[in-house]
Amino acid sequence: MGCISFLLVQLALTSPSMADAEQLKRYEARQRQLGTDVQIILYAETGDQAEAAFRAGFARIEKLERVLSDYDQDSEASRLGQLSPMVNPEPVSSDLWQALRVSVFVSRKSSGAFDVTVGPLSRLWRRAHRQGELPSPERMDAARHAVGYRLLRFDKERQAVQLTRPGMRLDFGGIGKGMAADLALEEIAHMGVRSALVDCGGDMALGDAPPGSEGWRIGVAGLDPDKAERVVELANVGVATSGDAHQYVQIEGARYSHIVDPGTGVGLTNRSSVTVIAVDGTLADAVASAVSVLGPRRGIRLARHWRGVETQVLSVKDDILVRHATSGFPERIAVEP
Repeated sequence: MGCISFLLVQLALTSPSMADAEQLKRYEARQRQLGTDVQIILYAETGDQAEAAFRAGFARIEKLERVLSDYDQDSEASRLGQLSPMVNPEPVSSDLWQALRVSVFVSRKSSGAFDVTVGPLSRLWRRAHRQGELPSPERMDAARHAVGYRLLRFDKERQAVQLTRPGMRLDFGGIGKGMAADLALEEIAHMGVRSALVDCGGDMALGDAPPGSEGWRIGVAGLDPDKAERVVELANVGVATSGDAHQYVQIEGARYSHIVDPGTGVGLTNRSSVTVIAVDGTLADAVASAVSVLGPRRGIRLARHWRGVETQVLSVKDDILVRHATSGFPERIAVEP
């Protein structure tokens, strides 16, 4: 449901103290959800407690996927789009309402660089990736006409949403995995497990640090997703990375990312890897998507709008790797052999 990300959990680097290790043991589980591999790592007192936490976390992600997925024509978001244009706002679930409200908030801050109504353009570029040819100008014009977060109307009292223009479609690819990680982590905490990490294909929600450690050690990869650019130690935050290392297409000699600029309607052509650390995975995911579209300098300025949001942008200029980062982006920590 979103940007391929390049975060690697350094599992071998956690080192519980002897006292904590006697009480808490490390457990790990994986499932295929959201079109990616979802990994949950947690520290629990018993295997039964861990299993219950895993079931709760994965079930919560599955529930959100039935709401937000634009690949599923029966999802709540897809069915809402099929009603456009609406005469009156349509009541929506709490999950869809929250996803839309955060999306529009980031859209306003980023002047539309992030836009949840980008669905018509996303569909065109998925087709372009499959067929290896650019969308026609006529299709592009029609899609752009149906895109714009300002075309959404909200009725707070009824928790209802109105899509005001024909052909509007919602695409939560730039926020859905971060939100899924957050909600799964909440469910795991409700099961009494506080030291946990949920990784939805690289978009992460981190709980309390592993026993005996200051935080989860996360390898932040560069433009090569298989190599860590640095290792940082984090806890109780969300982390997301947006980039195009795997999802791109070469057409007529140009490289187009799967990430679409809502303003131009065109897939991004500049290679980059954007990593964002924020208060939660939802905000980190959305900001990472926006920064990818804005580029290094404008993206860093955007990140400074939020207290506690740190961003790193790796890009290539004249075949040279260039790094831009906010002042508080974590520095490399010592990596044990």
